[in-house]
Amino acid sequence: MIIPKTAEEIELMRESALLVSKTLGEVAKVIKPGVTTLQLDKIAEEFIRDNGGVPGFLGLYGFPNSLCMSPNAQVVHGIPNNLPLQEGDVISVDCGVLKNGFYGDHAYSFEIGEVAAETKKLLKVTKESLYVGIREFRAGNRVEDVGNAIQKYCEGHGYGVVRELVGHGLGTKMHEDPEMPNYGKRGRGKLFVEGMVVAIEPMINMGTKNIKQLKDGWTILTADGKPSAHFEHNVALINGKPELLSTFGYIYKALGIVSNEEDEFRKNPLVL
Repeated sequence: MIIPKTAEEIELMRESALLVSKTLGEVAKVIKPGVTTLQLDKIAEEFIRDNGGVPGFLGLYGFPNSLCMSPNAQVVHGIPNNLPLQEGDVISVDCGVLKNGFYGDHAYSFEIGEVAAETKKLLKVTKESLYVGIREFRAGNRVEDVGNAIQKYCEGHGYGVVRELVGHGLGTKMHEDPEMPNYGKRGRGKLFVEGMVVAIEPMINMGTKNIKQLKDGWTILTADGKPSAHFEHNVALINGKPELLSTFGYIYKALGIVSNEEDEFRKNPLVL
């Protein structure tokens, strides 16, 4: 059952989402070759707690850390460890926060140093597909309209769209209805309703769409060992249109990136 949020609840969710955004910005300040994912996990947990939140992933379904850190051929749900990041790696950093009784949850795939041109393109297309999907999250549309748009965009570039892992509704629970797949047929799935909040998150592989799981019970890998990319935003349906609650702006500020990609999904400019 989809649980629409009131205007007041959406503002509380915006606070939660922006704490995730700021946490990813803190990660962006220090992520580089030689840093371990456990070091980044510690930075994130301390920042979340110092700013009035609770790490949303820590202990959720038994997950042992505050960040999901998934480098290279890992798609999602990678467990932080003591292995240093290497020049040329790419890594999905997925973060969740519980604040004011509501969850925020989004992700960004970082380049570590100089990465291969074909990998850079994978990240670019995957992030573009996120916004392609968000544009379909509007009044009158259905769940698979978003998935279909993402699927067509990514498969049009020759990439594999993961089927087993999906986005989701968001609220007082980390995972609410509806599931938000990154594939589908137009006109199918649950109808979008005013006030709903979702996490839209393309998980796109350079090669096959097929995946496998490590024996740790968490880490998801591409079946062919090729890189994967993952980007995620939290979006509310307000006045029939998608409005971003999260931002990559803190990441971009840390990395010196100038972008206006989020502007069309905000009624007011975001002040960082």
